[in-house]
Amino acid sequence: MPKSASMTVKGLLDAYADRTSTPTQTIAAALARIDEIDRPEVWILRVPTEALEARARALDAQFEAQGSAIFERMPLFGVPFAVKDNIDVAGLPTTAACEPFSYTPGVSAFAVQRLLDAGAILIGKTNLDQFATGLVGTRSPYGAVRHTESPLRVSGGSSSGSAVAVAAGCVAFSLGTDTAGSGRVPAGFNGLVGLKPSLGLVSKRGVVPACRSLDTISVFAHDVDDAWRVLNQIACFDPLDGYSRKVRPRGLLRGAPRVGVPDPLEFFGDAAASQAFAASLDTLSTHLHVTPQPIDFAPLKAVSALLYDGPWVAERRAALGAFFDSHREAIDPTVAKVIGKADQFNAVDLFNGHYALADLKRHAETLFDSIDVLIVPTTPTHPLIADVQANPVELNSQLGTYTNFVNLLDLCALAVPCQRRRDGLPAGVTLIAPSGADRLLADLGARIQALFAAAATNATDPTDTPPAAKNPAASAAKTAPTIDPLPFQEPSITLAVVGAHLRGQPLNWQLQQAGARFIEATHTAAGYQLFALANTQPPKPGLVRVTDASDQPGQPIAIELWDLPLRTFGQFVAEVPAPLGIGTLQLASGLTVKGFICEPAAVGDGSGAVDITSFGGWLAYLDSLQR
Repeated sequence: MPKSASMTVKGLLDAYADRTSTPTQTIAAALARIDEIDRPEVWILRVPTEALEARARALDAQFEAQGSAIFERMPLFGVPFAVKDNIDVAGLPTTAACEPFSYTPGVSAFAVQRLLDAGAILIGKTNLDQFATGLVGTRSPYGAVRHTESPLRVSGGSSSGSAVAVAAGCVAFSLGTDTAGSGRVPAGFNGLVGLKPSLGLVSKRGVVPACRSLDTISVFAHDVDDAWRVLNQIACFDPLDGYSRKVRPRGLLRGAPRVGVPDPLEFFGDAAASQAFAASLDTLSTHLHVTPQPIDFAPLKAVSALLYDGPWVAERRAALGAFFDSHREAIDPTVAKVIGKADQFNAVDLFNGHYALADLKRHAETLFDSIDVLIVPTTPTHPLIADVQANPVELNSQLGTYTNFVNLLDLCALAVPCQRRRDGLPAGVTLIAPSGADRLLADLGARIQALFAAAATNATDPTDTPPAAKNPAASAAKTAPTIDPLPFQEPSITLAVVGAHLRGQPLNWQLQQAGARFIEATHTAAGYQLFALANTQPPKPGLVRVTDASDQPGQPIAIELWDLPLRTFGQFVAEVPAPLGIGTLQLASGLTVKGFICEPAAVGDGSGAVDITSFGGWLAYLDSLQR
């Protein structure tokens, strides 16, 4: 691969835009990397080379014809990816790691098709714990997927192949699924970001269910920004999926989040895992100014017990239907044992389980009244493949300690790599919050990842605890990508802002808190005046429409347009102080939008307001004060 490109979403898109790489070169590099690492157990099926090359050549031609405009239509142009083989791809077999179960779908999963339409290039389908039942990556007739850096250790499951394909540099991102942690555990083990969306945010139409009511498609990537770019393409309401939802997004927080940490913490005797988590928390406390508070973990542990020791295991049995009885010999013995526990439960048990879960959900709601984010170790330990094969159920269960409760409680989660273990293996934390807080987690996760990247550049030995950078928090703030809201799936209103709410200004946080999405910088129509108001903190301008009686000419004024969810607009308006208000502005384009206006009395004679219309905008005026 050309030196200017890297096997990341952003790296590839930048290389294409700079014309230092092409999709054809990227596919050649991806195939060479697959051959180089020689991990055949990662893949169950690969797209034929000639088909990949044809797809790449077609994208090359489209770029030559359309230039950079192609990125608007195809935001993942030329980016190679993989999908877990319980997710349908038209014309390719779906096995769920059980060949007798195999079928060939005529259409791709909803999420896969959206990625293909966005210009991504599918490399192949990856190995998994059979029927997505496991967190270890060893329960597959196609072989145990080995860890990227330490082949004697588990890679994590069930999305094992999807994680290793990204970690090894074969693809830029991949899709997994997550029911009990399958999109987070492999991420933690392999030094990746694992994004588990709010339930219903991503359609699971075209996914072989494990527990259909709890499943979600997840994303593996090298960094939060890449994962968020992918989520932007697949987070779309699907009316043909009964579990798809128009999830109402929560806005960002102002200041440091209130963070909870489980009490007690359990690492099953793994001192290296315990040390890595403690070091990560220390770094976050010092440089991101979070103060972790202990929370009682017992109720969350009780939720986890319902997943495999309660009636929800029957949902796995329902997913397989008659196949479980007719092909028992084709099912991995451990997987069959887990799913077979469904025979222990009846309808009464199911209702009792739902009653218990309802009470535990109430506890979780109370918990998130006192904290914004729960931070947990992504995994409490990292076992050897041989140890898991000798003790498959118990060691697998340990890995779900901090993951199993999340989907049952309808929470979203994001696994982020942090401080490595003393033995050099990757480790990380998982951020957990209520449904709809996906952007909040991504924003915090991006800052955490940037913080550890800044600290790591000052470490002399990768196995040592990275010393603090001169100012790693400031470095993280500068290098962390901006996490924009997902495309709205609810009514919204366009709002024009002119002063303290502009990007980079002191009140912009109010828009972020309201979940607003930046549209563009533009201008009003001619005929407006702008004044620097007197005695306002922070300093604010007042925008006034020139009247026929005015002897002062107006002109176009620089503004920004933001899209605001209608449900948060009222609260936002209620916080606008006099003499400002929200009225109707005319844009240079001729359109009218809601926007900030000012009471004429606040800019009249004796008001102390200064006419700054000649500067053409608030930012230009502020710049003049610095000269």
